[in-house]
Amino acid sequence: MNFELTTIKEYEKEILRNLMEKYDYEFTQYTHEDVNPLGLYGYSWLDAYWRDPGRWAFFLKADGNLAGFALVNNYLEAGKTDYNMAEFFVMYKYRRCGLGSFAAARLFGLFPGSWQIKYHPKNVPSAKFWNRIAEKHSQGGYRREERPDLAYPDGSAAQVLFFETVKVVAT
Repeated sequence: MNFELTTIKEYEKEILRNLMEKYDYEFTQYTHEDVNPLGLYGYSWLDAYWRDPGRWAFFLKADGNLAGFALVNNYLEAGKTDYNMAEFFVMYKYRRCGLGSFAAARLFGLFPGSWQIKYHPKNVPSAKFWNRIAEKHSQGGYRREERPDLAYPDGSAAQVLFFETVKVVAT
């Protein structure tokens, strides 16, 4: 399978908005949020990815097909780092085939430095994925904090990983 990470152009914003609805719907199994009166979840920061210089949006593709997205920014919720993985979504069909690892590695290559990645503690697959990725790309030099001050809508304290990327040598 061929993987790609492509920059999302502003004219592709509606495609991202559509994918975000699927992402948000899936995430409600942890947060228990409801849709708005239009039947949507919405994402209040979407337009900012083409307006603010500290935000970057990418599509994840597998064999040319849309397979997810990644949103990176330098608006830091949990502490001082260079970058924040704001949102990261791999569609169910493309999980566990290497796409997420590929995309994370590409993003860390595009944005080397210190990172923070927040995840919901009840999202066990995400927790395992991000801890494995942080371990690999920091060569074990990462830390995890439980952050009640960044609680999700269901009251769960956010888990935040902090690490400095290092170049990973292929084995």
